[in-house]
Amino acid sequence: MTQTTLPELERPLSPRDRGGPQQPMLIVADIKKHFPIRKGPFGRVAGAVQAVDGVSFSIAKGEVLGIVGESGCGKSTLARLLMRMMAPDAGSMIFDGDPVDEHNGISINQLHRDVQMVFQDSYSSLNPRMPIVDTIAFTPIINGLSAADAQARARVLLNQVGLAPNLFARRYPHELSGGQRQRVNIARALAVQPRLVILDEPVSALDKSVEAQVLNLLVTLQELHNLTYIFISHDLNVVRFISDRVAVMYLGRIVETGDVDDIYRNPKHPYTRALLASAPSLDPRRRTQSAPLFGDPPNPINPPSGCRFRTRCPHAQAVCADRAPVATPVDGASSHTVCCHMSQPGSGHTDAPAHNEEVAA
Repeated sequence: MTQTTLPELERPLSPRDRGGPQQPMLIVADIKKHFPIRKGPFGRVAGAVQAVDGVSFSIAKGEVLGIVGESGCGKSTLARLLMRMMAPDAGSMIFDGDPVDEHNGISINQLHRDVQMVFQDSYSSLNPRMPIVDTIAFTPIINGLSAADAQARARVLLNQVGLAPNLFARRYPHELSGGQRQRVNIARALAVQPRLVILDEPVSALDKSVEAQVLNLLVTLQELHNLTYIFISHDLNVVRFISDRVAVMYLGRIVETGDVDDIYRNPKHPYTRALLASAPSLDPRRRTQSAPLFGDPPNPINPPSGCRFRTRCPHAQAVCADRAPVATPVDGASSHTVCCHMSQPGSGHTDAPAHNEEVAA
């Protein structure tokens, strides 16, 4: 497919790179979201679902951060918090050096010019009564681009995502396959020329052949548009293919982060090991003989004390219930951290390294 460049008149709507390549694109600090549960005729608060509970991470410019975890661990809620589709209860976000704050930083409208999102359900994300070229052109128009220029941009983007404008521009969503609709959603996300794109399970509803095509398309578009991705998925193979770094979530918290090769070759958290062991393999010599993980995740309304994974962890000890583990560098490398008492020197766990071992390392 021949790549088509944007016309010269179409300069990015988002601000230029303000901090240089060394400044992180996004810094998230201790972000939380609890959903209250109300009971009785007066709506008394009887508890809260701790969907996201103190998540912190950063992502560099041009990087792909994969976020993995079981269903219900808070991945999609985190994505909506990053887009400010809902307000967090606590925590902060800094986008390219500017806090996301209506009063002392960039506004939500400014954030949405720089950050866009692709959702899992490709059909419900589109207006069924609007031709796809108009769907793609809609957001640039409400951001100040003329209708003619927005339509021209939409046709360029259709071509870039592999949909010939002369064949697809005037079609409606019901006339497209699932893979074609997801390509339209990707084009729509790129229509305002964002710098960061959040992809929430973008290929989970597609069959494997179409999934591979869309993944290759995302890699091509990242290079073409100089994008940064946050890629959310439960498919470990997909995350390994597209990601530079991986964050593993469990019950609203991140338990391990690191470069993709470090995570997949040298997982340190018991939950990460269980996830990787549960991934299907086509090698008959690697058949799974027993379940790598037992039991269901605990109730997020009343999560376990200390380490939230302790109720399913084969290595759990008394210290795991007493206090929550802190993020600890693995082998002294700050790029790979794990929240586990077994990796924290002097934590009190019998498998933890001693303080003097850490100093010697």
